[in-house]
Amino acid sequence: MIPLSNVLLLNESSRQIFADLGFVSKAAERLKSENRDDEFLISRTLLLLTYKTNVNFEELTERHDLTGSINEHIARHAKHLDKKGRSESQSGPMEEAAMVETLKLMFNITHYYPSLIARFQPAIEPLIDLLLHSPLPTTPLQPPITYIINALLNLDLAPASQSSEPSSEVVTSPLFPPANQTKVVDRMIFIFNGALKDTPDRDLDAAAAPLCTLLRRAYELADLETKAWMRRKLLPHEEDRNQPLGKGESLSSRLLRLSCSPGLPTLRENVSCLLFELSDKDADTFVRNIGYGYASGFLASHGIEFLGNATGARNLGSEVETSINPVTGQRLSAEEGRDGSGGQEMSEEEKEREAERLFVLFERLRATGVVDVVNPVQKAVDEGRFEEVP
Repeated sequence: MIPLSNVLLLNESSRQIFADLGFVSKAAERLKSENRDDEFLISRTLLLLTYKTNVNFEELTERHDLTGSINEHIARHAKHLDKKGRSESQSGPMEEAAMVETLKLMFNITHYYPSLIARFQPAIEPLIDLLLHSPLPTTPLQPPITYIINALLNLDLAPASQSSEPSSEVVTSPLFPPANQTKVVDRMIFIFNGALKDTPDRDLDAAAAPLCTLLRRAYELADLETKAWMRRKLLPHEEDRNQPLGKGESLSSRLLRLSCSPGLPTLRENVSCLLFELSDKDADTFVRNIGYGYASGFLASHGIEFLGNATGARNLGSEVETSINPVTGQRLSAEEGRDGSGGQEMSEEEKEREAERLFVLFERLRATGVVDVVNPVQKAVDEGRFEEVP
């Protein structure tokens, strides 16, 4: 089977030949085996058949319970985990490799066959168990974590239909288990924060965007109490306002820097949307939370009207003095404590970040078509006023 999988990978036309010879049904039936070698090879074979063939996975599900076999495999993988994580004696390379291929197959089926998404509901809780208890590498967004997150992305994570009986229990999304409603989201935020600190920029856009999307989905489904908890975890804190927002090393500071990073277009947009949704999709609240400097580009590029109610120096309403610079998000008292020169000299790294932020803001404004604005950074590059430093 391994040589066959390699042929199907390298020779696209061989996939349709495999299907025409009637082997797809046999493969789907073989996936019912509990053997990890079989799971690995059959899942990989079926995964390759989701590309550029006429294989009907809805028919495979009806005739051979393909989705049921996938659910069973995911449940078995989850059983190998306990609260302390996977035991080294119980797992080996093939255990994880088989799980990864099954997770990839599940993602492709839910992506290409949305009608089959409901069939994967039994896999949601085992997937969440895998997310909670799988050991994390130093750079957390690596397989199998990335594939677990991808597998959850297309599933229906909304609460199940609640009974009309008055005595029935409140039904919540599986992302918020009744025993500890923030446990799953806290794990997601922990992984997200670790990824932002340790993942190289060249990998971050593709690796972190799905997790950011899942966090946005969680916020959408959360109750009011959990939403407030998520805002406290992800939005700037009082101590972040000792300096202009985005200058520190907190998670919220990293998110703000990502929201205007020109080299991470997918994650940049996803993070900006997350911050806007954490602000209840209200422009004034958005500006109050992150400062007009970070908010303006997103609002302009999405055609969102801003009434300007948050542009004056303001008070956040806490017991501590919190009059805030509306543009930078810094406390005015912290600004007043600076030296008489009008501010501290920016470091070279800060200058680079500010240049990147301005570049993104101008590009967003230009994309709206409302005004014909020339990006000064791009203009300087075109005119040869930038010198590359080795």
